[in-house]
Amino acid sequence: MAKPVIGLALGSGAARGWSHIGVIEVLEKQGIRPDIVCGCSMGAFVGAAYAAGRLNELRDWAEAFSWRRMVGRLEMALAGGGPISTGFVTRLMNDLGIKENIEDFDLPFAAVATDYVTGLEQWFEKGSADRAVQASVALPGLFAPVRIDGSWFVDGGLVNPVPVSTCRALGATFVIAVNLNGELVGRRRVRTNKAKGDDTGMIETVLGNLPESWRPTVAQAVEKYLGSSEQVPGYFEILANSINIMQDRITRSRLAGEPPHALLVPRLGDMGILDFEDAKKAIEEGRKTAEYALPEIRRMLAVLK
Repeated sequence: MAKPVIGLALGSGAARGWSHIGVIEVLEKQGIRPDIVCGCSMGAFVGAAYAAGRLNELRDWAEAFSWRRMVGRLEMALAGGGPISTGFVTRLMNDLGIKENIEDFDLPFAAVATDYVTGLEQWFEKGSADRAVQASVALPGLFAPVRIDGSWFVDGGLVNPVPVSTCRALGATFVIAVNLNGELVGRRRVRTNKAKGDDTGMIETVLGNLPESWRPTVAQAVEKYLGSSEQVPGYFEILANSINIMQDRITRSRLAGEPPHALLVPRLGDMGILDFEDAKKAIEEGRKTAEYALPEIRRMLAVLK
């Protein structure tokens, strides 16, 4: 039999996506190198860095992440279909040295996005890598949609959160998938003091981009309407849990019809979509999940060889 073509499907999950780094590092260390990489949303961002040979740089950047560092990189886009522009993706990828087109990557790569008008999924397999990743991560309610070749695109997690089908379409005969949407629904996060401050960096960014004379009034409105209490969930909590519910249902449906050969589910149910400062925790959980799955992955690959 021909050597199996290994595809790696990296799922959506916002900050939980840092765990993809740990998964990839374990696979690489054990000599299991994917031939094809497909990513959705945060999976597209990490996948692009890996396919371009910049995973180490991304890991270092992720582990040093802080919202205060990000304040100067985010731009308001109130007239663009979302409060924040995805332009920061281009700046981050440039910082990581990812400036080439997708077809020039070390590995075949595709980013999954959703056509805003038709609702169909779009696979970006060539062209500008940063624009493709921007489209894939454009989470409705948080980021503005991205226009590419006359069409508007939003987060790929709306249609294909774990792109197993994309890997197969690109030629993979053995697919390892990473689902970040397990253990989310039905487990409301306990709002510790840390959790209550999770959105501080985002809010500071919003206020920092407003005219100075507006800030006191807007700050009061933010505290009143975007904050949360034991009785009434806040804006970001409602947004996050709604996204979790949606992606959990879509993921279950897609994986039932298109199961991968190996499915990895990092246990990150207590990690919110904006907890990007918990990169070390997520990466370590990705490593543990991959190490646990290694014996079964090796067994299945041995059967196919």
